[in-house]
Amino acid sequence: MGNLVAIVGRPNVGKSTLFNRLTKSRQAIVNEQAGTTRDRQYGISDWGGREFSIVDTGGWVVNSDDVFEDEIRKQVLLAVDEADVILFVVDVANGVTDLDMEVASILRRAKRPVIVVANKTDNNNLHYNAAEFYSLGLGDPQCISAISGSGTGDLLDLLVTKFKKESDDTIEEDIPRFAVVGRPNAGKSSIINAFIGEERNIVTDIAGTTRDSIYTRYNKFGFDFYLVDTAGIRKKGKVNEDLEYYSVIRSIRAIENSDVCILMLDATRGVESQDLNIFSLIQKNQKGLVVVVNKWDLVENKDTKVIKTFEEAIRKRFAPFVDFPIVFTSATTKQRILKVLELAREVYDHRSVKIPTARLNEEMLPLIEAYPPPATKGKYIKVKYVTQLPGTKVPTFVFFANLPQYIKEPYKRFLENKIRERWNLSGTPINIFIRQK
Repeated sequence: MGNLVAIVGRPNVGKSTLFNRLTKSRQAIVNEQAGTTRDRQYGISDWGGREFSIVDTGGWVVNSDDVFEDEIRKQVLLAVDEADVILFVVDVANGVTDLDMEVASILRRAKRPVIVVANKTDNNNLHYNAAEFYSLGLGDPQCISAISGSGTGDLLDLLVTKFKKESDDTIEEDIPRFAVVGRPNAGKSSIINAFIGEERNIVTDIAGTTRDSIYTRYNKFGFDFYLVDTAGIRKKGKVNEDLEYYSVIRSIRAIENSDVCILMLDATRGVESQDLNIFSLIQKNQKGLVVVVNKWDLVENKDTKVIKTFEEAIRKRFAPFVDFPIVFTSATTKQRILKVLELAREVYDHRSVKIPTARLNEEMLPLIEAYPPPATKGKYIKVKYVTQLPGTKVPTFVFFANLPQYIKEPYKRFLENKIRERWNLSGTPINIFIRQK
């Protein structure tokens, strides 16, 4: 992974359409459940065997209906800070506007590869109009039509040539990688300091080190793991207002580079929409999850009933994925810090659980017989056999049925819940596929 592409440009030039076109091949695989639509701004794509993530900067900014120049300027600066390649979308029908010029002047100063994308080039005559975008001083405009898709193949060919060479980090494969993610001020750095046991000096403030995830290997308390540290120090004063938005883009890299995400929530604030955004990024990337409710020392009433209600509230917000551990900690008093590492390690192990096929069939087939999938159009659906696929990132089960197309999401969720009741897969997502027998 590692390459992040940002789409920038003024409103209504077709950024989202382009985003949808570049990610559509993958979007459908990633659960199309209700509630995952709000992160339409982030997707994973691949071309010619190179996988990369795409962020549409227009999507996350608050009240994006009346985007003013400042907002766009902020998005562009953010993209320049965080992305590896920037797609600057302009509109052939409108030609070069003042705002385009302004964006271009920021991008020309940036040390990032930029591709000018002349969108809405729906016929050949419009190709001549695209020539005026040379005036932006950012090289050849790529003519595309995001709606019809013409020109997007050439654009992708060009895009993958701009990526950094994959660096061969010497990261040992079978050691878990944990990422601590969460909203600003939820206590990420204090819990990392608590893990490490010393206030760490910020030594990585060399140009270029801030953008990449840094792995730090720990061998403490009998745990051996990498901590993915993306607290790459932000240049102060640059983006104060958009902390929230920033934290989502920041988290993308951490999440993609980890196996298990430790999602920090603030006990004094409950679950906020920002937490849900980060949660859905974890889901989308199919990473393990441990939820840590931090600042528990600040909550006055701590009886078991309060804990229970708090846990239920969290699971309700994160449904339908509810099978994950929740720990209540205080990073300042170091309360239950080790528990967090223990659980993260367990979740990591659950990701590679292998269930013997015989056991699976023995347990699951009688259940399915007792609760078969509902008949559709008078046809009875029979599930004959189930097996776990080898070599997948997360446990993946294939059920063979006579009419797989009639088995809907709720029934898959029923199967998932039954598997989870019988085998401990807490914290890891699982995939369920129904195939023709």
